[in-house]
Amino acid sequence: MTGSVDRILEKAVAGERLAAEEGLALLQSHDLTALGQAADLVTRRKHPEPYRTYNIDRNINYTNACTAVCDFCAFYRPPKHPDVYVLRREELYRKIDETVALGGDQILLQGGLHPSLPLEWYEELLADIKARYPRLNVHGFSPPEIHHFTKISKLPLRTVLERLKAAGLGSIPGGGGEILVDSVRRAITRGKVLTDDWLNVHRVWHELGGRSTATMMFGHVETLAERIEHLERLRRLQDETGGFTAFICWTLQPEHTAMAHVPKAGAFEYLKTQAVSRLYLDNFDNIQSSWVTQGEKIGQIALFFGANDMGSLMIEENVVAQAGTVFHLSLETIRRCIEDAGFIPRQRNVFYEYVDEAPPLSAGGSGGAGESGSVDLPVLNASN
Repeated sequence: MTGSVDRILEKAVAGERLAAEEGLALLQSHDLTALGQAADLVTRRKHPEPYRTYNIDRNINYTNACTAVCDFCAFYRPPKHPDVYVLRREELYRKIDETVALGGDQILLQGGLHPSLPLEWYEELLADIKARYPRLNVHGFSPPEIHHFTKISKLPLRTVLERLKAAGLGSIPGGGGEILVDSVRRAITRGKVLTDDWLNVHRVWHELGGRSTATMMFGHVETLAERIEHLERLRRLQDETGGFTAFICWTLQPEHTAMAHVPKAGAFEYLKTQAVSRLYLDNFDNIQSSWVTQGEKIGQIALFFGANDMGSLMIEENVVAQAGTVFHLSLETIRRCIEDAGFIPRQRNVFYEYVDEAPPLSAGGSGGAGESGSVDLPVLNASN
């Protein structure tokens, strides 16, 4: 196996595309250091600049009412539950004002699948935000939500997306991806979009000129082969449209959910899967670290396992927090994590454009591992 894995890693580092069976062989490997070094070399080839990025946004959940049942979600409430809410405009504006005051230029606007809010409600919401904050990007409405809008409105997907875009939707998050294999989706969710329709939301949005992100939540009932199938589906769509800006993966946070009995995947599995994602998703430029689920130290180490971005300051996060995982990093800590890894921190927007002025190169690191591109990686036990 070792010789085979070495050859696969050499192939990926050279920029050659991996086959599904090769990706699976990498996930089956326990040589975390070799995987990390190869992923880091690919990242440095794609991003030779001395910068690593972050952004400032806020995850605003406009409602927690949801007609779907996801075994991994502690946030949603059935539509008639007494704790159901729909966020008032005054509260929404307060949250946005706080975000802008901290230097944010975007909100991540997501909710449950509300059974009765019409498409016009979402259009009015977007129009109100755009009128009040014309420079703010709304990164909003995951594919399950948008697919749900088509059912509520009885309109074609393209029409729904055209109307949302005209009202002010700027980009689409990759939420609700979980594992893009229908047997897995049916095992952990009910009443939620399946694989082809999830992908088609992105496809049509990209055809309309929009950009979006892709995600994967792993470490539950899926097999390693199904993780690769997920990556394969994303890679094919990216070949077709080129509309994904980034990929983000994270592990199931099972506490306080119907999946609390599932053993929690640790840092070893997270870093291994992210590294393989970088090697397999050869047509994705950007990969985000998931410090929100992994914490500061592993989030920083992820910069040497394929990530070129520390993700968001995440002023507010409710879904993962409801499952009992609560990591909060200040802007100063995120910047320090990047600097301590040997890079210069830069703020970017959802389109991976820098939104700050480039600092002098002497202000930070010179690319982490220097001219050689090699780096000593920490060794984590497989039980971590």
